[in-house]
Amino acid sequence: MGCLRNLIRAIIIALAVVGFLSLGGKEWVMQYTSKWFNPSQETILERAKKVGDFSAINEEFELEKAAGMFGYNAVVAEHKASGQKLIVVDSNKKPLLTKEDLQSENIESKLKDVISKVRYQAISIDELHVTKRGSMNSYGKTCPYVRFNAKVSKLPIGDISGIISVAETKDGESRLLISANEKSKYSQLISEEFFKNVK
Repeated sequence: MGCLRNLIRAIIIALAVVGFLSLGGKEWVMQYTSKWFNPSQETILERAKKVGDFSAINEEFELEKAAGMFGYNAVVAEHKASGQKLIVVDSNKKPLLTKEDLQSENIESKLKDVISKVRYQAISIDELHVTKRGSMNSYGKTCPYVRFNAKVSKLPIGDISGIISVAETKDGESRLLISANEKSKYSQLISEEFFKNVK
């Protein structure tokens, strides 16, 4: 008797699933999951307001993600033509780096410490070398940056180049700015164009 009851339940559940799918259930599920995993640009801009004002960025940049995790809020953007990634991190009360760190002589060791704190399973930076120092505008102020070259393992690209900067908002909060691309494709002009329009 118990086997027959389980068989009837399985048939009823199968018929319910088939009925749900035939009445447009698949499209309904896909619509709600796509909104969750691939939010619209308006939704991303709304989330990004926690980190800064990204409304003035050029149309050649696309905001990919705006999320908060482990006490940090971050916005990830991409330059459409080159694939260069640009990241703005709000570390709240726990700054990962400061302007003084970027101007110190032992910046490479400080960067390696930061990398060890935020190490990912899918990506690992083996070598990191600071090649240049400079300044650029972001959040309406001049901020220092260091340019780096790094060897990345566990990814097919190998060598990357980019900058790391620390900007200060009008409220006095610190923002970590990162821009990186494959070593031969990195462009400082792209980085400066994006970050100067972040307020």
